Amino acid sequence: MKVEVKIDSSCTEPKIIIMASSVTEEVNNVLKKLSEDTLQIISGSKDGKIKVLEQEDLIRIYASDKKIFAVTDKGEYVLRQRLYELEERLDTRWFVRISNSEIINLKKVSHFDLSITGTICVRLSDNTTTYVSRRYVSKIKKILGI
Repeated sequence: MKVEVKIDSSCTEPKIIIMASSVTEEVNNVLKKLSEDTLQIISGSKDGKIKVLEQEDLIRIYASDKKIFAVTDKGEYVLRQRLYELEERLDTRWFVRISNSEIINLKKVSHFDLSITGTICVRLSDNTTTYVSRRYVSKIKKILGI
C-alpha cells in the first residue's frame, strides 16, 4: 500500500481519500482502524482484583483449560474475552497469532529458532518457549521477511 501526504495551507480540515480498484480486506482494515474512536482496553483479573493491562506490557496471551490468560512481566492474568476478540483489540503491528490457542507480542520475542523442520520455536523475553503451529508458519515467515 502506498501512503501519500499532501500539505495544503488552504485546507481547513484533514481529509483522507482511499483510492483502490476494489474494496479489499486491506481497505476494510484501514477503514476499520480509521473509524476506531476509543482506546481498546484489555483488563485481566489476578488475586480477585481487576487490572487494566497495557498492550506494551503483554508478552503472550494463550488459552488453557477453557480460560484465557495474559502474561506480563508482573504476572499472569485471567481475561474474559475470547482470543479472536483480543486479536481485534490488539495492535496488529506487534501482536500475531501463532496457533489457535496463542497470540504473542513480537516486541517481546528474544529469538525465533527455525532449525526444527516444519515448525518455528519462539523464545520470549520471560524465557518461555512456545511453538508456531504448522498452520501459521508461512504467516510468521512472511512477517519476518524469510
